[in-house]
Amino acid sequence: MYNVVDLTVAYSNEINGFTIQPSKTIETDGWNASMLSFYSHCGTHMDAPIHFDVTNQTIDQISISNCIGKAWIIDVRKVSAKGLLYSDHIQQNIKERFIAGDSLIFWTNWSQHIYSPKYRDELPRISEELALWCLENKVKMIGVEPPSVADVNNIEEVTKIHQILLKGVIIIEGLTNIDKLKSDCVELIALPLKITGGDGAPARVIAIEKY
Repeated sequence: MYNVVDLTVAYSNEINGFTIQPSKTIETDGWNASMLSFYSHCGTHMDAPIHFDVTNQTIDQISISNCIGKAWIIDVRKVSAKGLLYSDHIQQNIKERFIAGDSLIFWTNWSQHIYSPKYRDELPRISEELALWCLENKVKMIGVEPPSVADVNNIEEVTKIHQILLKGVIIIEGLTNIDKLKSDCVELIALPLKITGGDGAPARVIAIEKY
């Protein structure tokens, strides 16, 4: 038996950086269609190394095989607003089972604030120590609920953390529904829109767990 959980935020006009407007209607054109406009890092999305000039790799050049794999759920719900996440927050029993190429999802419950200014301005974030740990231990993907892995109001911090991670770790931001998972280990699938030359793109992210 499998439990499949959609970790993707639903896009609507309430999501910063995204708009949807009618383009065609049944009444006037014979079919319904919409015009979509989005910031490349809105909602649930994936970053490409070119986002922070780490390499010239763009979102369409990320191998699809690197967007699928085993992921561990790290429960860090006790970390407060604006708090830093460290490698010590990774449960010891997970560290003992982790192998190079596994991914990490940090469960902060932060997606509950998605329609509040707090979501962007007070987010818990990845410390430099944890970013280096992920890189050194060959984490494949890192997934977080906030819209960024670092403080977007601090250009020095947000640049440093992204530049460390993007040297070898795929970044997925804006996750939700982690509370619907029943185990600490899942198969993670994160598929970004294939945008030529893209610095990032919205992604449909799902988790599959056996039970």
